[in-house]
Amino acid sequence: MRAGLQAWDADTHVNPAAEVLDRYVDPSFRPRLAELASHRHATGQIGGTPGTHQYRVGTKLYRRVLGEASAHETFTGRGTNWRGTKQPRAGVQDDQAENRIKDMDDEGTDAHLLIPTSWVSVVGLPDVELEVGLIRAYHRHAADFCGQFPNRLKTMVVASTRNVEEAVREIRQWGTSKWAVAVWPLLAKDIPVDHPDLDPIWKAAQEHDLAVMHHSLTWNPPYFPGYQDLWDNIFLGRLASHPWGGMRFMAAFIGAGIMDRYPSLRMGILECGSGWLPFWAKRMDEQAVYVGGIARTCSTTSGASLGTTSSCTPRTIPTRSASSPTPSTTS
Repeated sequence: MRAGLQAWDADTHVNPAAEVLDRYVDPSFRPRLAELASHRHATGQIGGTPGTHQYRVGTKLYRRVLGEASAHETFTGRGTNWRGTKQPRAGVQDDQAENRIKDMDDEGTDAHLLIPTSWVSVVGLPDVELEVGLIRAYHRHAADFCGQFPNRLKTMVVASTRNVEEAVREIRQWGTSKWAVAVWPLLAKDIPVDHPDLDPIWKAAQEHDLAVMHHSLTWNPPYFPGYQDLWDNIFLGRLASHPWGGMRFMAAFIGAGIMDRYPSLRMGILECGSGWLPFWAKRMDEQAVYVGGIARTCSTTSGASLGTTSSCTPRTIPTRSASSPTPSTTS
């Protein structure tokens, strides 16, 4: 809390090391960790643990600087300017929940919604069982990590879209946990969020009062849309593709009538701000009339979209706690 106001950060990341996730895998899955060895990379991430590794698949670099004819020899697009005035404590990305709370106290943040990061790129591997194995491990880790401070550390149930039955099982297993406030459908390439096969995920999310969350990634699967159409430039990618990902997700979710079929379901868009929301809501209504292509069960577009939570670094997160009401919009 700062100046009498509660601060809820709805888009802060957690990136547990491979060594951490390995502790939590099913015994039957442990022999398959060898298949992930080529995707195990040394990490030097801020807030990580020295000497550890991350699971990371399909890393894409953006090497061209605008105005230059071709890719730059040394520019990768990975270099970012740290925006804080203080570095996080060690292990806050991995298993040091107490250090994360200390950092939150320093910055005056009441709660974090933790977005798992590099390991989810296993969605880019052909074998869905590798994805499922790490998803299960992450949820067990989350129960330990967030469970130490369940009122302040929140995360989502990661739902495989390539194994819907498994996704529903994980939602049912963890959906009543105090740390679980959302479902993240991990969309594999060419699986649209409005595909009817995914309906059991939305049904389970509504039954457990969990919001559905969208967050695209830059460097690894699930990539933001249009990642192959950016003229190899990171500025264009970060500028346009994250908002486009949020727009596409929201329009498909609403246009398919999902929020009509599951009227108490909430949906949140992260990573891309919300200044585009009024424009997008109006354009959705226009295009629904002009070209159609939406489900006949969709009763409205903009009306539903204005109930969407959208944020980049917001101050609220979806919650089922009576003492912390769920937001309908963020600034």
